Amino acid sequence: MKFFDFSNFRGDVFGGLTAGIVALPLALAFGEASGAGPIAGIWGAIFVGFFASLFGGTGSNVSGPTGPMVVVFAGIFATLSGNPALVFAAVVLAGVLQVLLGVFKMGQYIRLVPYPVVSGFMSGIGCIIIALQLSRLFGHEPDGGGTIPALTAIPEAVMDPNVNALIIGLLTLLVIFTWPKSLGKIIPPPLAALVIGTVSSLFLAGAPILGDIPTGFPSIVIPEFTADTFAIVLEAAILLAVLGAIDSLLTSLVADNMTRTRHDSDKELIGQGIGNTVAGLFGAIPGAGATMRTVVNIRTGGQTKISGMLHAFVLLLVVVSLSPLASQIPHAVLAGILIKVGYDIIDIGYLKRAHKGPRLDLILMALVLILTVFVDLITAVAAGVVLAALAFVKQLADEQLKQIGGTSDTASSSSPEELELLAIAKGQVTVFDFGGPLSFGAAADLGHQVRERTKNKSSAIILDFSKVPFIDVSASRAVETIITDATAAGKTVYETGMSDSVRRILIGLNEEDNFHVITSYDTRLEALRAAVNQYLVLQEATETQAGVAT
Repeated sequence: MKFFDFSNFRGDVFGGLTAGIVALPLALAFGEASGAGPIAGIWGAIFVGFFASLFGGTGSNVSGPTGPMVVVFAGIFATLSGNPALVFAAVVLAGVLQVLLGVFKMGQYIRLVPYPVVSGFMSGIGCIIIALQLSRLFGHEPDGGGTIPALTAIPEAVMDPNVNALIIGLLTLLVIFTWPKSLGKIIPPPLAALVIGTVSSLFLAGAPILGDIPTGFPSIVIPEFTADTFAIVLEAAILLAVLGAIDSLLTSLVADNMTRTRHDSDKELIGQGIGNTVAGLFGAIPGAGATMRTVVNIRTGGQTKISGMLHAFVLLLVVVSLSPLASQIPHAVLAGILIKVGYDIIDIGYLKRAHKGPRLDLILMALVLILTVFVDLITAVAAGVVLAALAFVKQLADEQLKQIGGTSDTASSSSPEELELLAIAKGQVTVFDFGGPLSFGAAADLGHQVRERTKNKSSAIILDFSKVPFIDVSASRAVETIITDATAAGKTVYETGMSDSVRRILIGLNEEDNFHVITSYDTRLEALRAAVNQYLVLQEATETQAGVAT
């Protein structure tokens, strides 16, 4: 494949220019919200946008600062007291971790995070962004970082607003929420809101503005940490790396659906990691695949990495030429833009339909949302993934236990001869057909299920492993329990259809070495014949003894 594909050059130019224009107000807003300053947001969009496109695995992806990444970075910035060496050490390390995730092909696993968990933490992040910006909308700055200080600052800001800032902020919200779609094809709503809000501030003096914005190429920040700060930096880096990976790969899936292509998850992670590493070295905020900018890029013709790289060049030209103008942008304008970003991140579509789906998924989504807002993102995602996995295993186990045969009559037999043999056995032979792989969730109750179904009736049981391709320790212990209980109760155990790999594991893990007491057959029909013949012999012997006694 060609490293650069110029077959769609015209579309890529239009897509890149448009995405760059859309990214400008968002990069400024994200930079200001992060604590590192608006220029750090612009440089983050430039570095991550350029290198993630150059080395990434999604042609039409446009990367840069995103809501989730900025929320986490702002928390890190506050925790590390804004120390550049420590803060950007976390960003550089996060980029290196993302590269390693791609090198070791972990992209396919990151995408396995369940949708309710993704929906919950994305919606939680949307709520956090809105909470952090409400005070700024009223012309105030919240004391300290984090969601709780931001929420507690809102009542005071509402009671004592900066009227001009509030008017400018409300005007920004009005523009960005009601901007006509027809005009949006020419001037994107965030850019229109930025221009109109800033111009209105010329007639409404007194609203806090950004102030001087540094120009020129950023200086290199040498990352460093001490033994006391290493754990904090590492935890922050892991959170940024994982969140950025999830955010980027979700955006890549959206791009796939729109372009009918298939991205390379591992290559995408490597590209994102390189972008974030470079961004951290130059004091820029981290980023990820940005869904809205990617959608805009695709809709205006962008298809290859050229579009994402060009978007970065557009922002570079802005830094070089328009920084003095950007210094006059009011905080309330950026707050209004970010409130719209937070609103868009909240999964309102799912919330409207959630009551029609599984209740457990809704509960899981709500739990992750609450943990995201009031605890932290790592706890929210970890708890969500663990609970979702446990719920899935429980559902799978229940279904597996339902499907296990346990028949001693004609209910589930598959051939006329088997039906006839079971009828002859008169309930004294029970067949257990394991319908597929045995999960550890099903294994927990497997022994109990077999014991209850054969209690006081079967003289022989047949274990059909023909549909079991593999077995783990939990299932092996359950099979051992079945054999031990059956032989202790005087029942004969037969097995059929067991593969060599499953047999090796069962024999290797069998502590009591009681696997030798069962008889193996290639097919279930052969096992049934042997079991029924044994039953007939025992029945004949019993009748003979009864006749002699008489």
